[in-house]
Amino acid sequence: MWQNPGVYPGDQNQGYPPQGGYPPQGGYPQGGYPPQGGYPQGGYPQGGYPQGGYAPPPQPGFQPAGYGGAGYGEPPGYVPPGVGEDGDVKGFDFTEQSIRKSFIQKVYSILMCQLMVTLAFICLFVFHQPTKIWVHQHRFLFWIALVVVFVCLIAMACCETVRRTAPTNFIFLGIFTAAQSFLLGVSSSVYDSTAVLMAIGITTAICLAITLFAFQTKWDFTTMGGILLCAAVVFMLFGLIAIFLPRDRILTLVYASLGALLFSFYLIYDTQLMMGGKHKYSISPEEYIFAALNLYLDIINIFLYILTIIGASRD
Repeated sequence: MWQNPGVYPGDQNQGYPPQGGYPPQGGYPQGGYPPQGGYPQGGYPQGGYPQGGYAPPPQPGFQPAGYGGAGYGEPPGYVPPGVGEDGDVKGFDFTEQSIRKSFIQKVYSILMCQLMVTLAFICLFVFHQPTKIWVHQHRFLFWIALVVVFVCLIAMACCETVRRTAPTNFIFLGIFTAAQSFLLGVSSSVYDSTAVLMAIGITTAICLAITLFAFQTKWDFTTMGGILLCAAVVFMLFGLIAIFLPRDRILTLVYASLGALLFSFYLIYDTQLMMGGKHKYSISPEEYIFAALNLYLDIINIFLYILTIIGASRD
């Protein structure tokens, strides 16, 4: 037990702490506090801070240990809260969520506009008798529209700058949609209005069911691109051969049924390409014009083949 609480044990002549203790010699002056203006020369730290209390700048080529050299940094391996190891901000996955959802909304908005224009042309050519008569008297317009369709389709399919650069892509898509709608209107005017309405209703139901199936199913149809291409080539050859065969009702029904089935699978394939996510292949979000064009072509082909089936069955 200490004999004198104010005196360090072992040295009754000196106070606490002993010489060589804390603070070190040359440290704080008597009184316990450094003088105004910072530490004295030779104080703590040795050769220490200049007057004013600021640390001297690091020498060229010197990188202080610990946190970053400029301002407050982070130690090696430190990951801020809410940021993943790959540097992506958690809760803002723009690659597969926000951008993909916006892309799907844009594609379906464009597709709905295309279908509305097409439906207006069909109704005009089917239900307005003077327009139907005028079109049948000017058949050359059909061939002009057919050439415009192929030119716009080739331009958008083969030229990346055409389908990705606005407003050029919308101009080409608008011209293509108008020309294709004209062709569908002329083709529909040959059939009875009841058959056209039935084909529109059946096509709507089929496309809606197929779209819901494509969004919900766990099967990945994006890997079937090669199979669908082979089926399309065989189908085209079958159509070329059927041109030279005698016109037969059974042959027409078989050909139209196969066409409707083929483009139903194409609709699933193109829908899943647009969805991305868990599917193996996906289309770039910059290709919204191309995605809308694919879906539009699938739907109108399904409509044409269903209309052919209805028309052949009623003959």
